[in-house]
Amino acid sequence: MPLYRLGKLVRMDIREATANDWPAIRPFFRRIVAAGDTFTFPPGLGREEARGLWMPAAPDRMVVAVDGDGTVLGTAPMNRNQLGNGSHIANAGYMVDPADSGRGVGRALCEHTIEWARAAGFRAMRFNAVVETNESAVRLYRRLGFEVLGTVPEGFRHPAKGYVGLHVMYRAL
Repeated sequence: MPLYRLGKLVRMDIREATANDWPAIRPFFRRIVAAGDTFTFPPGLGREEARGLWMPAAPDRMVVAVDGDGTVLGTAPMNRNQLGNGSHIANAGYMVDPADSGRGVGRALCEHTIEWARAAGFRAMRFNAVVETNESAVRLYRRLGFEVLGTVPEGFRHPAKGYVGLHVMYRAL
C-alpha cells in the first residue's frame, strides 16, 4: 500500500471494514456527531442506531484507514447515491478520528472511494450534504475535482454559527 505523511512517513492501509472495527470507530463517530458541526446525524444516537447509519450492508461497502499497528484512523462508507435510474452515481462519507485530523487520512479515503467508484462503473460521485462551514472538507473535495452544484441556504443548523448552507458537490468519473 502507498505511504502517506501522517506527521511523519508511516504506513497507512485502507482495507474493507468488518463488524469488529465498530468498537474502534464508535468513539470518534460519537465525538464528531456530538460536535454537531459537520454531519446531519442527530446527537445522542444509540450504539446500534449509529452503527446502522454508518456501516452499510452489502452491496454497499465501507473501508477503514489503519496505521501499521492496525489502529483505525478513519472510515468511509460508499454506496449508490440513488436506486434505479439514478444508481449510476456513487456517494461516500468520511470520518477521521479528530486525533488524526489534518494528516492526510481524509484525502487517502476520498481518493480510495473515487477509485472504487470508477472501477465499479459509476459515472460520477455526488455528495448530498457538505456543510459549507466545513472548510477543510470543501477545500479537499474541490482539490480532488468536485464542484459545488448548489447550496441549500440555511440547510444546516450549526451549533456556533447558526443556520449555514449545505452544499451538493459533484465530480464526473
